[in-house]
Amino acid sequence: MIKLGVIFGGESVEHEVSIISAVQAMNKMDNEKYEVIPIYISKEKDWYTGDALKDIETYSDMSLLKRYCKKVVLLRRKGRFILQNQGFFKREINELDLAFPIVHGTSVEDGTLQGYLKTIGIPFVGSDVLASAISQDKIVQKQVFASVDLPMTDYIWFYDTEYIDNSDEILKKAKKIGYPVIVKPASLGSSVGIKSAHNEEELIKAIDEAITYDNKIIVEEMVENLTEVNISVLGSYDDQELSVIEEVMSDNDLLTFEDKYLGESKKSGPSKGMASASRKIPADLTEKQTKQVREIAISAFKALGSCGNVRIDFLINKKTKKIYINEINSCPGSLAFYLWEPLNIDYTELLDRMINIAIKEYRKKKTKIYSFESNILEGFSGAKGLKGLKK
Repeated sequence: MIKLGVIFGGESVEHEVSIISAVQAMNKMDNEKYEVIPIYISKEKDWYTGDALKDIETYSDMSLLKRYCKKVVLLRRKGRFILQNQGFFKREINELDLAFPIVHGTSVEDGTLQGYLKTIGIPFVGSDVLASAISQDKIVQKQVFASVDLPMTDYIWFYDTEYIDNSDEILKKAKKIGYPVIVKPASLGSSVGIKSAHNEEELIKAIDEAITYDNKIIVEEMVENLTEVNISVLGSYDDQELSVIEEVMSDNDLLTFEDKYLGESKKSGPSKGMASASRKIPADLTEKQTKQVREIAISAFKALGSCGNVRIDFLINKKTKKIYINEINSCPGSLAFYLWEPLNIDYTELLDRMINIAIKEYRKKKTKIYSFESNILEGFSGAKGLKGLKK
């Protein structure tokens, strides 16, 4: 049985979204194949483990963490990956074979966590450091998309300091795009901090809000007669599968955080993450549009070097039929499991496939050379070389 460490939470505005996604996934994992070990990262960056973390009710009273869970660190010891308790007396709490980050947002989804996992050497599910980082930065992402000629809306981007120092010039550039526009923090997800602006007054307010979340801001063209569609890609650079395409339903100019995660009713109860959002599956697209979305999705996935199960979002002008790629999500809300169910791939099987892809990629990487056995410093005169440091 594989000891599977599911990592979630973290210092991110999408902290609670990550909890929802992770608890959903843990409760769908095959208990005959995996010993699921939850690893929760608090907003204060403390790591906890314990079976209570599999229950969503635990997070309604955070004092339960200290009562039922142990504060731990993840480290490598003699080729083993262990969770060790924090405190004066160190002891192993659990051992991991594989990590499964189900994280959203900065400090976790953006390659930071993946970098740590890669540094200690534990295999993990999902995109590698670079693909995760690019997926989180909407500006760099667009630059990569442009390198393979993918269709995008017009946009400008700038740093917060550039706006503070020369707001008039930036507002002029934004005006050339033509109102209405969309304003986004570059590195956030779940539609946090995103606003539409139909005039300069609204644009200034939207930029001011976006700056509270990020130091890089995008202002981009708003697609008229908008239809938003999403597709999921599963695989690695050498093999990909495509889900069905969904059409996202919203009464707003764009899909908001509230649309995605705060949808609650007497019938459905509390939000179930992205699974709660209103959607039409399959999307109402022509055969030609469906083919184009699928082709662009594969190109984007390969251009970033993505791995695992990602969701790629598109914008379509219903009148002109023109399709634009919007962004790629390396760890989508609810892991986009609902896009695979129409293909008779249930959530348990999807998670199993993601884990198998991670194992396959880890084995492939083990065949590559990353360091040399020879030591180029062997025979180096240490005493002579250290003389300069003694001055």
